[in-house]
Amino acid sequence: MFGIVRPCTHRLSEGLRTEWMAHLCGLCLALRADHGQFARVVTNYDGLIVSVLTEAQTGPTPAGRRTAGPCPLRALRTAPVAMGEGARLAAAVSLVLASAKVRDHVADRDGLLARRPVAAAARRVAAGWDRAGARTAATLGFDTALLVDAVDRQTGIEALAGPGTPLLTVTEPTETATAAAFAHTAHLAGKPGNAEPLAEAGRLFGRLAHLLDAVEDREADAASGAWNPLTVTGTPPAEARRLCDDALHGVRLALREVEFADQALVHVLLAHELRRSVDRAFGTPACSHRTGQAPPAPDGAHGPPPGNPYAPGGPGSPPPVPQPPRDRRGLIAGCLVWAGLACTCQLCCGSYEDPWSRERRDAPCQDCGDCCEACDCCGQCGDGCCCCGDSCGCDC
Repeated sequence: MFGIVRPCTHRLSEGLRTEWMAHLCGLCLALRADHGQFARVVTNYDGLIVSVLTEAQTGPTPAGRRTAGPCPLRALRTAPVAMGEGARLAAAVSLVLASAKVRDHVADRDGLLARRPVAAAARRVAAGWDRAGARTAATLGFDTALLVDAVDRQTGIEALAGPGTPLLTVTEPTETATAAAFAHTAHLAGKPGNAEPLAEAGRLFGRLAHLLDAVEDREADAASGAWNPLTVTGTPPAEARRLCDDALHGVRLALREVEFADQALVHVLLAHELRRSVDRAFGTPACSHRTGQAPPAPDGAHGPPPGNPYAPGGPGSPPPVPQPPRDRRGLIAGCLVWAGLACTCQLCCGSYEDPWSRERRDAPCQDCGDCCEACDCCGQCGDGCCCCGDSCGCDC
């Protein structure tokens, strides 16, 4: 999985977590249904936002869901998944943009792609994805030539960029591509009046995607000599952060102009989780569930009253009883347990017991901000807040 919007499931309510997984699985299954098993490798967290936006404008309906069979990535459980035009558009867009990413890596001669036979095979796969995405998009009234043209222009812009080139000149093709995809969800939902603000939200989302990818890859690109827009244009981190913060604000303003039937999940992903993606790229605070400590609370807001030495953790409370270490597993047994954890996705998306040492560990995707924090737009945390409950009364 890849993408800049990677919500921690500990921060989503049960209802929103189910909805988010329905769109993620719906994208994956739409790729398989229309383009075969191998196409599922382009499933990504950002692509599902297209599906989320489509449904948010029409509202959830029973016809928009089906029960999918057991899947190893869901711990062999069945689950409701999104289906319909939104999921298919998300699949088409994901294929075309993944094709562009492959061609970009081929042009940069990254890793194995520096070898001609591997690069030739990668180009054939990318060309197949382009054609497949175009076929699906055409049935939905969307012309992927907009995306392909934007991607083709990216190469020329990068070749001409240098010190002093405005960073937004480099991000423009990505902005154009995502704006077109976001705007088309309004036509699928039968709400053409939403197209303009969604195009603006998509343009700024594309800017964020490009900038955050550059920020996260800057050190690795410098070590390998790969092209990086921040390095080539001489943009300092402070300026990149300012552009990201401006884009975040712009996304929120654009979404206020959109007529949604149910905006809860859209708000969480594009108002709250997008901000956390920026924080993560520029330096993420520790998440409370990773350390086992609760996030700092205002004075008197949580915990025992002052002066109670016998409260849990207080100076008068009994010391914790150390737990004896558990026996380590052998090499073969540990490998079998590791394979089981990998097949059920617990290694990347859950808490699990180390296959060999038996120590409790958290998956990498849980390296997020505080699980439950006050919303910066509504100033509260609880059932009335979108990051912790199913609804939000804030106006951001």
